[in-house]
Formats: sequence, structure tokens, C-alpha cells
Amino acid sequence: MVGRSVGVVTPQRMVFEEPLVLRSGAVLPRYELVYETYGELNAAKSNAVLVCHALSGSHHVAGYYADDPRNVGWWDNFVGPGKPLDTRKFFVIGVNNVGGCFGSTGPRSIDPTTGEPYGSRFPFVTVEDWVEAQARLADRLGIAEFAAVIGGSLGGMQALSWALQFPDRVRHVLAIATTPKLSAQNIAFNEVARQAIMSDPDFHGGDYYRYGVVPKRGLMLARMIGHITYLSDDAMAEKFGRTLKYGEVRFSYDVEFEIESYLRYQGEKFSRYFDANTYLLTTRALDYFDPAAEYGGDLAQAFARAEAEFFVLSFSTDWRFSPVRSREIVAALVHSEKRVSYLEIESRAGHDSFLLEHPHYHAAVRAYLNGVRV
Repeated sequence: MVGRSVGVVTPQRMVFEEPLVLRSGAVLPRYELVYETYGELNAAKSNAVLVCHALSGSHHVAGYYADDPRNVGWWDNFVGPGKPLDTRKFFVIGVNNVGGCFGSTGPRSIDPTTGEPYGSRFPFVTVEDWVEAQARLADRLGIAEFAAVIGGSLGGMQALSWALQFPDRVRHVLAIATTPKLSAQNIAFNEVARQAIMSDPDFHGGDYYRYGVVPKRGLMLARMIGHITYLSDDAMAEKFGRTLKYGEVRFSYDVEFEIESYLRYQGEKFSRYFDANTYLLTTRALDYFDPAAEYGGDLAQAFARAEAEFFVLSFSTDWRFSPVRSREIVAALVHSEKRVSYLEIESRAGHDSFLLEHPHYHAAVRAYLNGVRV
């Protein structure tokens, strides 16, 4: 039936004994990647599509788990039979990045040199490091070239980096609600979120695992800050306005407004499943991404080596990664004479729009991917 879920999925694990040399100069002597696949790889192995996740995402892109049907993939409305990324045509891969907290080697993993969790000793990672690890996974799966690499937000940065690091291994790049580098304001938001975590008494310099605690308050605040930037003013006004939680003013610093209740709920939920050290590492990777830096800030020159075709999408009310930033990408691609399509979607939902089932957005992606030959 068109439009249904990919159904029950099972995470897989790949162990890599070959050292991964990171951009920081640090080395992971051994690491593991957890991933999921949907659809079938064709005989020519030409229909593979990599989905890159954003800050709080994971390998669990679509479907659900047999032992937990409520655990639905974060982009389930986007990936599946008859959906924009159609698994009847494409073999789709989702990977939990190195440094993550959903099974791949990260700060909670055991450091083989100490027998204890890495914690504060886990090395800094970059977007480029993630792409390198993803390429090694593709090698193991026998995939020499991706039909497409797709991502939204931080995932879009990875998709762009694929075109630069492995230009001969990706035919199409779909960069959604993303940016060629963070603005000073975005770096500032990330720093406030990190300080919220690191100033939590339960953080213990990043080695809270040994104390059996979690810097919950810091994580809650970090997520609350993040959520404010993911939503547009229109979305907040429409969903919450100035509605009082209890129908009357109580003159307290507890929850008074519905928006406060929502932010606290999101923060508390996030603190139950996400790792604080992963949050720190991931926001720093966001900060560091700047492919034009080694070309004197010339993004067009950075894209000169790309061979892929590009589809860049933005959303009108996304002020975190605004349409202006997407147009920077498009202008650089045009200047470097690359094939690129661009679409700005009218949406009231802000940065989170890329995760939602917006009909115009989904129709545009579906139409583009229908034209991708496998």
C-alpha cells in the first residue's frame, strides 16, 4: 500500500579495526557504527541513498522496532514506500555518527586503553570526520557511489561535505534547511547551551558516568534553548500564544504560560535519552564546519571540485538557518558552474519544517528524486 511505513526495522552494527584519524589529530584506534537500512540494494548497487542526521537524530530514520512500536524513526513521514524518499526505488541507509549516543562509538563507550567510558577524553569530531566514517561503512557494504546523499540542518552540512570530500562517490546532494557555516549568532546559541551543561554540578568535567549521575538540569536548559531557535515566532504564537497554564496568573516563578510548560517538557524528555557529552561534541562540530575556510572564504572555489547535482531547499520562517544562507550555497554553486535547483518553501513552522509533513515540500523532493536514475 502506497504511503505505508517500512515496518519493523532492526539496527545493525559494524566494527572497524582500522584507526580513524580525526581532523583534530586525535585517533580512534577502533570504533563501531550502528546503522539501519530500508528497501533493497539493487544488483548494480546503484540505488543507495544515505540519510545524514541532525543534532539529536540517529540511525533510526524510519520504521519502528518490534519490541517498541511507539519508537518510530525521526523521518518516518519522509522515508518509505510511496513517500518522498521511496524505498521501492531506493536502498536507504541511516547511520549514528561517531561521537553519538545511540550505539556508535561515543563518550559513553568504553575506552580500550582505560577500561572505562571515554567521557571527557573522547576526541573532538567534525562533519568531515563523520563523512569519512560513513564512506568506510559504504565501502563495507560494497557501495562505491551513492545515488544521493540527503540531510536537513546539520545533516545538510554532511551532505554538502560528501560532495567535497568524495566528489566521485555521490551523484546527487539534497541539502535541506542548512547553511555553509554558522553565523556568530548561531555559535552564540550553541555556547550558551554548552555552558548550561558544563555548569551543572552533576557534569563533573564530563566524567559524570563514574558518579552514576546525569547533568539533567544542564541538558534541559540546552534543549530549551534549542527549541526556541527551532520554532518560528508565528509557530509559537499559533500553538501557544500567551495562554496561561492554569487560566489565571499565580504570581510565581513556576510554570505560568503554556510555552513555558512546553519547553520544560521538551527539556525534561530530552535529558532522559540524550548524552550531555554528545551534545557538546555535536554543537562544536556545527561550529567548526566551514568548507570555504581553506579557500580564503571563497565558497565557490570550495565547490569547484564537486561533481554532484544539487537540490537546495529552505523554509521561509527558518531564522536559525535562513533562506539567505541557502541562497549563499546556490550562488556559490552557480558561480562554480554546477547543476543546482533551489526552492524556498512557505512554511510557518520555522527550522523544524524539514521534519514535518508539508505537502509542497514533500511533493518537491518526490519530484526531484523521481528524476534520479538508478
